[in-house]
Amino acid sequence: MSDIGLPAWPQYDEREREALSRALEQGQWWRMGGGEVDAFEREFGEYHGAEHALAVTNGTHALELALQVLGVGPGDEVVVPAFTFISSSQAAQRLGAVAVPVDIDAETYCLDVAATEAAIGPRTRAIMPVHMAGHFADMDALTKLSADSGVPLVQDAAHAHGARWNGRRVGEFGTVAAFSFQNGKLMTAGEGGAVTFPDRDSYEEAFLRHSCGRPRGDRSYRHQTSGSNFRLNEFSAAVLRAQLSRLDEQIETRERRAPLLARLLAEIPGVVPQGRDERADRVPHYMAMFRVPELAGERRDALVDRLVERGVPAFVVFRAIYRTNGFWETGAPDTTPEELARRCPNAEAITGDGIWLHHRTLLGTEEQIHQVAEIVADAVAAA
Repeated sequence: MSDIGLPAWPQYDEREREALSRALEQGQWWRMGGGEVDAFEREFGEYHGAEHALAVTNGTHALELALQVLGVGPGDEVVVPAFTFISSSQAAQRLGAVAVPVDIDAETYCLDVAATEAAIGPRTRAIMPVHMAGHFADMDALTKLSADSGVPLVQDAAHAHGARWNGRRVGEFGTVAAFSFQNGKLMTAGEGGAVTFPDRDSYEEAFLRHSCGRPRGDRSYRHQTSGSNFRLNEFSAAVLRAQLSRLDEQIETRERRAPLLARLLAEIPGVVPQGRDERADRVPHYMAMFRVPELAGERRDALVDRLVERGVPAFVVFRAIYRTNGFWETGAPDTTPEELARRCPNAEAITGDGIWLHHRTLLGTEEQIHQVAEIVADAVAAA
């Protein structure tokens, strides 16, 4: 396997080492006794323009908790993109709700607004736009749709740390939002997640539910509501504080490199890069995504293998959620994969011909970006 010298991921330095020592020396390693989780929540919420932030065990739990605070339960419907990581639907399914897949925009790969509006029915309790690869979904249109329909938005911001839409950050839209800190994410502690809230009451309910329904300072086991243990530990929070401190610099680098890579990829016959809505004025680029429509299916898979062999961190894209067994196990719509495929042609197509490159690619030098594009061009030509 070749090595073209792209930066490694995760990245760390003395900031993480010092943070871990600081957490260790507290003598209390869970959030109820230490101060790292509380400090991280304040810093993360402020960074995203949110009134309140709650750190949790992972991004999937963050979505589940966000939906639960909105009152989503058995039999309710949650509109989700057909093209997304499976957590977007499983969070609803874990609550006994029905995840309703809708199609995506062919350019940005984010939730299609017209398809979303058509999917809203009497049982719809939430709409979940996913900011795919750090590109904001159309929050202007979705915010209006939410207001007109009375159905709240839950932003799946697992890819959108530090993103902006028309100058507004994730926490400035008046909605609940969920983030992930899994090992590959834009900032990471191996695992972890966070939920941001626009109001104190929602935050307090979420706090109870993420701590087994138990209020702060409780010594008599007064579990005030149902819940689970989604508490983040002090070590993870300490690492995430260090990760947050370098996020701006990394986003600035990726924003410089992404247009170059997109231009070079677009010059390759048969390659179609992900588009960008001009209103997304800051994209953190969790992925560099592109399609190869003439090489769908097994030929796409073989292309990814060739890229990996040449040292490019390439992956096939997520399957459309209705193309997974897990989607049909619980809380699935009363229909078939074939019918959903007909309703979601863009999601169906990208499932077969999409490729993504890890964001560490965009932390490389301009020379390395040119090298990556040359490797993609060679591999496509040889396919």
